[in-house]
Amino acid sequence: MNQPTPAIVAQDAVRRLPRIALLLFCVAYVIPGFVGREPWKNADITAFGYMFEIARGGASWLAPRLLGQPPEFDALLPYWLGAWAMQAAPAWIAPDFAARIPFALLLVLTLAATWYGVYSLARSPQAQPVPFAFGGEASPADYARAMADGGLLALIATLGLAQLSHETTPALAQLAFTALAFFAMAALPRRPGVAIPCLFAGLAGLALSGAPAMAVLFAAGGFLVSLFEAQDESETPSLARWKAVTAFAVALAFVAALATWFDVWHWRVAGGPARDWRSLGRLLLWFTWPAWPLALWTLWRWRRQLVSRHVALPLWFLVVSIGTTVATPSSDRSLLLGLPALAALAAFALPTLSRSVGALIDWFTLLFFSGCAFIIWVIWISLQTGVPAKPAANVAKLAPGFEPSFSAVAFFTALAATLAWAWLVKWRTGRHRSVIWKSLVLPASGAALCWLLLMTLWLPVLDFARSYTSVVRGVVRHIDRPGCVEVFGINRAQAAAFRYHGQMDLRPAAREAACPWLLVAADLQPAMSMALDTRRLQLVASIRRPVDAHDNVLLYRRATAQ
Repeated sequence: MNQPTPAIVAQDAVRRLPRIALLLFCVAYVIPGFVGREPWKNADITAFGYMFEIARGGASWLAPRLLGQPPEFDALLPYWLGAWAMQAAPAWIAPDFAARIPFALLLVLTLAATWYGVYSLARSPQAQPVPFAFGGEASPADYARAMADGGLLALIATLGLAQLSHETTPALAQLAFTALAFFAMAALPRRPGVAIPCLFAGLAGLALSGAPAMAVLFAAGGFLVSLFEAQDESETPSLARWKAVTAFAVALAFVAALATWFDVWHWRVAGGPARDWRSLGRLLLWFTWPAWPLALWTLWRWRRQLVSRHVALPLWFLVVSIGTTVATPSSDRSLLLGLPALAALAAFALPTLSRSVGALIDWFTLLFFSGCAFIIWVIWISLQTGVPAKPAANVAKLAPGFEPSFSAVAFFTALAATLAWAWLVKWRTGRHRSVIWKSLVLPASGAALCWLLLMTLWLPVLDFARSYTSVVRGVVRHIDRPGCVEVFGINRAQAAAFRYHGQMDLRPAAREAACPWLLVAADLQPAMSMALDTRRLQLVASIRRPVDAHDNVLLYRRATAQ
């Protein structure tokens, strides 16, 4: 039997968020971070390095290698997407930007799949609001659309989404395919013709993006939810429910076979006493803010319906993601996969929030994001004008050698975004009818504003601090003509940077000289003296990376070379 729903929603509270405003809002969030920047350390430039190697024919499509090393994550599809994009792009498009195009589309897929996933869950009978005695309750379609708007806003508001969702890494591909699988499982009872192909695509994409175990666990949870609902009363005939169960069973077998065929079954477990649990706790708190308090409120208010699809399905996705976060070394990237489900749970808190709680969210968001935006503007003004002097001095200390520059496009884009934020704050504090997605407008807009300001006003200093271009230029200045260069102790990120920015033919160092030049990680210079014959090496330069001494490299010239 269905338990009483805690949602009491009138038709006036489900007015739709204007589609053009929602579309522009998503565009303003997606584009910054993909346009106008260099590949950043470490995961971003490393993943791009494997894509670049595949695209230029220097690595196998089925076994990508960079200096003979396999990727950190056993993924294939993300590297294929970047390589295909580089091969298909015209010559006037930079390879690093071409590689970002499919990943920008993956972020769009994440946002769209989350919206439709929440919409499908909100259409289930157990999620519907209480019917009024004399009518006037929200219609199912309008209620589901308003809830989906709230879920999308909750996802964008989540602090941990911003950076990782704008990198060309397997993590973004995993996020997109997780969101697609989440939508498919949510929509399966109502729209099996659309959901089943999306289910197979999402699970297969997740498996080929380096997370086959999570794909199996997600599918197993969906299987159990569908199996339970097949034994309960529902709006869908039991035959359709058993078709859903069958689809999950076939999808599980398909994913297992696919992962086995491509040999991507690998376990990376890192727990036990050595685990930094305090750091993990801080990650859980800030990475999922502000969605996690709303999700907890949902679990409390909807506690009588924990086994219903609209609560059980996102809860299972979230539990699997948190469990993987605890058990694996890549905590933040594992937790990233739980954000669409967390946003869905946060959305179902909206129809149960009191007006005072909504006001508290608004005031906290207003102060927090307005303060962040103010700091970003003050530091940018200090860099441009020297007034106030303290912020510019701090940047010079943290990033020695950085030269500020002015971009009219970046300035006017940031100014327009700031004015839009001011207008939105005025609208939100004004007198107007209440809608259930209203409490998440400021959190999502504030997160988008700060991300856009960072990717416009601060982009030059971030590029200087987070890319390897300064190190590569320092090396190229001392090399007559980029060509054969041996390397010792260079990590994957540095190797990718020297390959791409310096157009160098890198080879692992050996005792018998193969190249006239040798690059050595400065931290590993003592080990080099034991592994190589240093009698014929002449130190040419020590190239420092201004913001991280661990990335310093030493350039040697071979006295003789074959």
